[in-house]
Amino acid sequence: MKGTIVMNHIKYLTADKNNRSEKLFFGKTSGILNWNDTTYPHFYTIYKQLLSNFWIPDEISMSKDIQQWGALEKDEQEAYKRIIGLLSILDSVQTRFTLDTALHSSDTSVHAIMSVISQQEVVHNQSYSYVLSSIVPLEEQNRIFDMAKDDPMVMKRNQLIMDIYQNFKDSPSPETLAQALVASIILEGINFYSGFAFFYNLARNQKMVGTSTMIQYIHRDEMQHAYFISQLLRSLIEENPSIDLDGQFTLWVEETMREAVRLETEWCEHVLEGINGIDLFELKDYIKYLANKRVRMLGMDDLYPGFDEDVMPWIRAYSDESMNATKSDFFEQKSRSYAKVTDSNGFDDL
Repeated sequence: MKGTIVMNHIKYLTADKNNRSEKLFFGKTSGILNWNDTTYPHFYTIYKQLLSNFWIPDEISMSKDIQQWGALEKDEQEAYKRIIGLLSILDSVQTRFTLDTALHSSDTSVHAIMSVISQQEVVHNQSYSYVLSSIVPLEEQNRIFDMAKDDPMVMKRNQLIMDIYQNFKDSPSPETLAQALVASIILEGINFYSGFAFFYNLARNQKMVGTSTMIQYIHRDEMQHAYFISQLLRSLIEENPSIDLDGQFTLWVEETMREAVRLETEWCEHVLEGINGIDLFELKDYIKYLANKRVRMLGMDDLYPGFDEDVMPWIRAYSDESMNATKSDFFEQKSRSYAKVTDSNGFDDL
């Protein structure tokens, strides 16, 4: 890695610099955000899309979930709690990471978008507390949140991402940031999805539908977060071609993605073994399919040739494509299409 860049030169306002930043990160800017004068104008479309995703956990009814909780199989209850605990640690860490990324950005549009993403991660964490408060007492809620850091399998599953994030935090540079953005795509574009699949499996059997509705909102947010991060990474490399000048970064991405798939597969075997309705062989193939989608977002070839279709037909109703096509308004309980944007934002390519 190249030398660490110390960020003590950043000022809140630098009047003699342009409002339009010369670089996404580690550049110079006045600090003033003018959406009509940015280096990457299409980021404004992404910003507006993220704002349109506003939702409040408390508005999702948990009444039926409360009634159904006691009727779940013991292994379903245990998986439910462990996955909520896992999601809570991922979103907690992601909140801090996105804030750190925002603070290191010299592009005010990136700072604004990452701040919105961070706020949405906070809402996700609120939602986990909300659903748990509906079905289990406070002592059990606290145990579930502690499970995220006390369970060796959870920590093993998360350590890859934590180490990459920590390296960026300790030694911020274009190179360590590029690696951290890859880790973020893995977290939001792969690590969440096996957990989502568990809740969607319950929902297709008319179980815990309130929880799955909330998960759909989180899923939609995370899908768009991963898309923006992929765009950010590609632009970062364009501005700093030395990151992958010799192809070593591409090789690192491939190796890291494969390790993430291995860890995710191991976790799924651990927490979802024996859950009625979930075929672990299909789920493993689904994880490879997701990894292929994520590397394609970065302009790379598939890591796993032949895994280019969703092998779980029942989950297609909750796919990224379906999330992109419609969103549910929980105030009206109706489905409404996203307004078509005039500029191509790439969401259709997810």
